[in-house]
Amino acid sequence: MLKYTLKRLIWAMITLWVIITITFIIMKIIPGNPFAKEGPMPPAIFNNLQKHYNLDKPEIVQYGLYLKSLLQLDFGPSMKSKTLTVNDYIKKGFPVSLHLGLQALIIAITLGLILGVIAALHHNRWPDYLSMIIAILGISVPSFILATFLIQYFAVYLKVLPVATWKSWAHTVLPSISLAMMPTAFLARLMRSSMLEVMNQDYMLTAKAKGLGRSMIIIKHAIRNAILPVVTVLGITTANLVTGSFIIEHIFGIPGMGEMFVKSIFNRDYSVILGSTVFYSAILIFLIFVVDVAYTWIDPRIKVAKENI
Repeated sequence: MLKYTLKRLIWAMITLWVIITITFIIMKIIPGNPFAKEGPMPPAIFNNLQKHYNLDKPEIVQYGLYLKSLLQLDFGPSMKSKTLTVNDYIKKGFPVSLHLGLQALIIAITLGLILGVIAALHHNRWPDYLSMIIAILGISVPSFILATFLIQYFAVYLKVLPVATWKSWAHTVLPSISLAMMPTAFLARLMRSSMLEVMNQDYMLTAKAKGLGRSMIIIKHAIRNAILPVVTVLGITTANLVTGSFIIEHIFGIPGMGEMFVKSIFNRDYSVILGSTVFYSAILIFLIFVVDVAYTWIDPRIKVAKENI
């Protein structure tokens, strides 16, 4: 297990390095410069800015300097802010997006698994149809439309929840629900199909023949084995939620990473774009790594063969 973990860790580091390299190259290929919106400026000032941000050096040197700063967990200065660095932007935006994302993740996992299990246990009956209707609506309705509806009904009509900003727990309810609905629907459909497949396996019939209770069979055998495909997608789902959604954050006026990332693209703030991409990729790769290791805990049948190490 230790060798397998080390191997996965090495591959994770290689993957992250490839992402950093590709993103850096793309930033250099894109036409224009981060100072274009500042308007005409004297050549001396432009050259000083280029020198300050190491843009006057050969690209291979810039790449080496950027890798060196990343090893020191320094994402560099912002090219648009005179006082803030990329680390400052992340420290400011990530806790907000993390809070929102974790709440949405809890909602998605809880509702998704419950709806999926109910649908599978009542296959081709009204609970199954109702659960799948909810899932289809969650996938079909865009998040910004759902967010608008929730604001109109709960904030404007009923006046039971605040409409926007990020001040208290009440301000997190509507954006969390809006962000959670699509992954909830996806997890519900995935859990349903996985449960139906598991319930037709021979070991389920064996468990029934041994006289095990229905609840024990469902919890110990059906759900435990059916949840594996769900765990597979949780890494990517979690990374998507905790790193922020620009649409939801923009609608509700939430100062998270999603809005920061999109603004940096419009402003051609290369250092913020690079830093946000690297930060997001690191979270995604780490969560995928955790999912791979968690497999052996969820299903003891999964073993690490020596030839795969």
